Amino acid sequence: MLESRIEGSGKPFIIMHGFLGMSDNWKTLSGSYAEAGFEVHAVDMRNHGRSFHSDTFDYNAMALDIYNYCLSKNIEKADIMGHSMGGKVAMFFAAEYPEKTDRLIIADIGPKYYRPHHQDILAGLNAVDFSKKPSRSDVEDILKQHVEDFGTRQFLMKSLYWKEQGQLGFRFNLDIFNEKIENIGQALPEDVVYNGKVLFLRGDKSAYIRDKDIEDIKRQFPQAEFKNIKNSGHWLHAENPEDFLAETLKFLKK
Repeated sequence: MLESRIEGSGKPFIIMHGFLGMSDNWKTLSGSYAEAGFEVHAVDMRNHGRSFHSDTFDYNAMALDIYNYCLSKNIEKADIMGHSMGGKVAMFFAAEYPEKTDRLIIADIGPKYYRPHHQDILAGLNAVDFSKKPSRSDVEDILKQHVEDFGTRQFLMKSLYWKEQGQLGFRFNLDIFNEKIENIGQALPEDVVYNGKVLFLRGDKSAYIRDKDIEDIKRQFPQAEFKNIKNSGHWLHAENPEDFLAETLKFLKK
């Protein structure tokens, strides 16, 4: 069963993080949604955070995880939001279990296939030799050689934890990510059509959803709305949380 952070009361609202992330990435925004009247479920996806590790790692399995999570928490229907990989999970979930889905929010990802593009990040993560018992600063120095962006390094460092005294490790399942990185780019099957209400949010500096993608997205999501979050890239919820919160609440409260 997936681990999660639950807060607030009201309508269930499930939030799914992106690749290499965890529920803690949403801690501040989760509190804002709880204050707005939602029962927020920020989940750790399989092979991430505090959730279980598995050799199976694809979107069908992750969508089923969310379905089983809903059953375990007696959630009949929920608003669903996902960022990047989590957005893909949200699309697969809504397509497979529309009866469980009310409003759907997809943050900076489309249903199309994406080529693997995390090579530098994976190279940095794989360069860390935990058998040498590195300190947190040692790990960051190693990552710095492969990942130039400070924000991305800090994001990765959030999954670093003390497995035992003097021994650090990553919470995510790096071995499986190395083996199955191609699955992260998996496309939603072209014959899938979801007729529910859905909001696609784009960082205005991000290239994950291009203008030319919109027509194809509307074929699979006929009721899709699109909003740009200004002054943000792919990490739009972290780079401009104020506008992100405003646009999502506007959609959820309609």
